[in-house]
Amino acid sequence: MNGLNFTFRGTPLTALESGALWWPEQRLLSVSDLHLGKSERYARLGRGTLPPYETQDTLIRLTEDLERTQPSVVICLGDSFDDTAAAHALDEEHRLWIAKLQAGRQWYWIEGNHDPGPVEMSGSHVAELTLEGLTFRHIADPDATGEVSGHYHPKARIRMRGRTLTRPAFLVDDRRIIQPAYGTYTGGLRSEDAPVCDLMGRDSRAILVGSTPCLVPMPR
Repeated sequence: MNGLNFTFRGTPLTALESGALWWPEQRLLSVSDLHLGKSERYARLGRGTLPPYETQDTLIRLTEDLERTQPSVVICLGDSFDDTAAAHALDEEHRLWIAKLQAGRQWYWIEGNHDPGPVEMSGSHVAELTLEGLTFRHIADPDATGEVSGHYHPKARIRMRGRTLTRPAFLVDDRRIIQPAYGTYTGGLRSEDAPVCDLMGRDSRAILVGSTPCLVPMPR
C-alpha cells in the first residue's frame, strides 16, 4: 500500500495514493467526493454524454482500498452521489456492491452540496462527524480547527524535471485537511486558486497523490 505518513494535530495519518485518508489508530478510511452517477446526471440534464463507467471505476478503487486497509469505519465525506436522483438511478448491481462494502463496518455518509439529504442507502447519514478531536464535514468552516473536509477537489501544480505536473492533492496545515476528490470524472481547483488558497495557512503543504505520493510546500 503506497501512502505518505504525516501527523495532523498529534494524530498519525496516511495519505493514500488513491486520495483516501487512512487513520490507523481508529481503523478509519475517509474518502471524499465520489460523485457516483455523474454520467447519468449529465445525460439526464442534456449536458453531453460521458462513458458510463465512472461508478464502476470508482467502486473498483474503493474496493481495493478497503481490501488493503480493512477498516472498521468508513466516512464518505460528502458529494458521494452526483445528485439525489443519481443515487436513486444507480444500477442494482452497484447498489449490491456498495452494500457488500458496507457489511460489518460503521459507514457514514456525510451530507454534501450535491447530496444534501439522506439517500436510500444503509449506513448513517449525518451533516458532520467528530471523532477523537477531528471533525469530518463536506465544506471547510473557515473558523474551524481540527477539521477534515473535501468539496473543492484540490489539485497542486509543480515543476519537475523541466515540465509542469498537476495532480490531485491533499492540502494540510495546522488547522485543517482538505482531501482530493476520489471519484472518476471529477475536476478540481488548483491550490493557488481562491477560495482554496484563502482557506489554507501560510505553512500549508500539499501531498500530491498518485503511484508515489509526494509532499511539497503548497503552491500559491
